Amino acid sequence: MVTSAPPAPRQMLMALFENAIAAISARHTMPALPPLPAPGRTLVIAIGKAAAEMTAVAQERLNGPVSGLVITRAGHGFDGGRLDRAFRYIEAGHPVPDSASMTAAEEALAMAGELGAGDRLLMLASGGGSALMALPVAGVTLADKQAITGMLLRSGAMISEINCVRKHLSRVKGGRLAVAAAPASVRTLVISDVPGDDPSFVASGPSVADPTTLAEARDILRRYAIEAPTAVWRALDDPANETPPPDTLGLAGSDIQIIARARDALAASARLAESFGYRVTDLGDRLQAEARHLGAGHAGLARRLAADGVQRVILSGGEATVRVANPHGHGGRNLEYLLGLAIGLAGAPGIHAIACDTDGIDGTEDNAGAIIGPDTLARAAALGLDPAAALASNETYAFFAALGDLVVTGPTRTNVNDFRAILIQGSG
Repeated sequence: MVTSAPPAPRQMLMALFENAIAAISARHTMPALPPLPAPGRTLVIAIGKAAAEMTAVAQERLNGPVSGLVITRAGHGFDGGRLDRAFRYIEAGHPVPDSASMTAAEEALAMAGELGAGDRLLMLASGGGSALMALPVAGVTLADKQAITGMLLRSGAMISEINCVRKHLSRVKGGRLAVAAAPASVRTLVISDVPGDDPSFVASGPSVADPTTLAEARDILRRYAIEAPTAVWRALDDPANETPPPDTLGLAGSDIQIIARARDALAASARLAESFGYRVTDLGDRLQAEARHLGAGHAGLARRLAADGVQRVILSGGEATVRVANPHGHGGRNLEYLLGLAIGLAGAPGIHAIACDTDGIDGTEDNAGAIIGPDTLARAAALGLDPAAALASNETYAFFAALGDLVVTGPTRTNVNDFRAILIQGSG
């Protein structure tokens, strides 16, 4: 049912993105949390870019003794006042772990180890947690972990592959935190940022059994020709670093629930688009490809669909990758997707698009993503900007900043990864 005339293209695209964010917020998705029978207590450990918001909502809905640890990226917490003093708050490194990440992991393990029968570990997991809580296995240093993480991030490997390696180099990931909490009950609530929504890969699954193996981790390093530190290869050859089996005390019978995912964000935006009379083409929430190539492919699709003159929105989610040629470049996968899309569209009339990371940060800069339109390349040419050169040098941030087309939201305190919408105005 059409409710009213749609806004102008840029405003419509922003409305689609904002509607998606609202649909996946912790405030909207957190379930009821029944109290434990006395004298049991609940320990909350929250990690990831949604950790602060998830904890604030959980705190409101839990009764009885509650304490915990909130681990998030700098800037993704609160200015103050929303978390009880019983909660310890740590901001740590992302996307590469730092010393605060190690402190966070050590404290999480210590807190979990103090739980007993009748107590509960409530794990609140969201994207970004893999770097934020890191404690390398014996023989591997923080510097080793930082080096291998950087190599994997630059390689173009998928997030599931990166997290497979991380789990086998960690004393806290791959279910090990839940094992430390035994015999307490474990409940895990997940805001999923991984294609396919396997909870064992969100934040590298500290409270979820791991289906991957050391052999797979070694194969990933070979597949992407990663020249890992010697200590990393030794650790991945050591059977002691295999992740705990699913029948281990603490993992067996644990309660795991995904409360928000990319599919929810796309569905909410599809409903909004349809209410304004757009026909929706939903490409799904599991797209994984190199960002610039994905954009080029979507340009061809958009041009074909535009030929029928129908007012349409093409939606997609998932996590694109970037193959880094310039380690000093500034930008992110959503900007590379959009630039590949703009080049492929070549100014095709009536086609506009947005691509943003739902956490509010695309790559390492301050933007969530950007917006393009039929005039993007012409305006760039007038400013002397070369889109192909910007892609080749991974300098997409400066390109879109010069055009004034960046989308800057600040941290959203949720995260289901990339959100993309292509708007085709149609011929009326």
